[in-house]
Amino acid sequence: MLAGKSKGFRTGRFGLSLVDRYIAAEIFLPFLFIVGLVSSLGVAGGTIFDIVRQITEYGLLISVAIKYILLKMPQFVAYAFPVSVLLATLMGYSRLSGQSELIALRSVGLSLYRIVVPAILFSLFVAGLSFAFNEYIVPSANYKAATMLEQALGKEQPALKADNIFYPEYKQVPAENGKTRKVLKRLFYAEQLDGETMKGVTVVDRSQDNLNIFILAQSASWNIPENRWKLFNGTSYQSNLDGSSVTSAGFERLSYQFPRAPLDIAKRDRDMSEMNIFQSIQNLENLRLANDEKKIRQTLVRIQQRIAFPFVCVVFCLLGAAIGTRPQHTNRATSFGIAVAIVFIYYVMNFVSIAMGSVGAFPPFIAGWSANLFGFAVGSWLLFQSAR
Repeated sequence: MLAGKSKGFRTGRFGLSLVDRYIAAEIFLPFLFIVGLVSSLGVAGGTIFDIVRQITEYGLLISVAIKYILLKMPQFVAYAFPVSVLLATLMGYSRLSGQSELIALRSVGLSLYRIVVPAILFSLFVAGLSFAFNEYIVPSANYKAATMLEQALGKEQPALKADNIFYPEYKQVPAENGKTRKVLKRLFYAEQLDGETMKGVTVVDRSQDNLNIFILAQSASWNIPENRWKLFNGTSYQSNLDGSSVTSAGFERLSYQFPRAPLDIAKRDRDMSEMNIFQSIQNLENLRLANDEKKIRQTLVRIQQRIAFPFVCVVFCLLGAAIGTRPQHTNRATSFGIAVAIVFIYYVMNFVSIAMGSVGAFPPFIAGWSANLFGFAVGSWLLFQSAR
């Protein structure tokens, strides 16, 4: 294989040497095969069994079932990327080690760190591909799959129908101990949203100093040109803080400045798997306005997790290369067993850290990245040990 150091490392197409392309080929072809295999197993285990039950118990059409499975495929392909990188790297370097090709490479003065560079570059490429997949394909495909299944089973909730829409806003005021405390600023409540119209609307406005406003209206709708709410057929009450002075006025139509957020939160809530990072950040703004601390914390953790997930490819590549390059003969069954153990340990750690972050025990960054950082540290240490 080696024609000597000068020829083997002469830069060729895409700036890669002959040895780089040789190692990349050892990883790339198994990677493609494993992506297909793991994706198929994921779809079978995570989707097909459930969709068959929907067909037999609820009479779901076969055509809808096929479309649903196809729409769920991108999610399982994205899940397959890290595992495939791990297994392909582990198998590739194990074969090179088992056939003494790594010894040959090192005998011409090549360090082990240089030998794993092609795999690291490949994992960075897969990480970028995984990020693009998770941002631009998976969320929209998941959302279409969920809405299509709901419609087919007659479980769909009309996009603009909801009951008991409750939207508070808060403000910080000085406290006696010199700090600040949170108090209600404004409250919007509607008994029902029917189409574009809110019914049974109550508004409490405490945003002005020394004046409280209380509004009851039969209905309200969002006026797009004016970017304000229009309230219909109601009464507005105004009072000072101690309630000693109260005035009221009936109205048929009242223009009221309030965020559109109550209408937004009445729409169908998307699961995190149905939102990309940008949509998650937009949702986070609505949650902050509603002051929902629990969901804010969970969303922050999920955003960090979404950013960290593609880099699992790099971590798994480092672990696979570090173990595969160790001077031992590892067959494919052993490689598969090692890969399963690594994946299991990683996902248990990730699950625990996400759970801890969701309850506030870990900061969102630590919750999203701790498994990656631990895996990177272990992989670096193993590679260092192999290179000694």
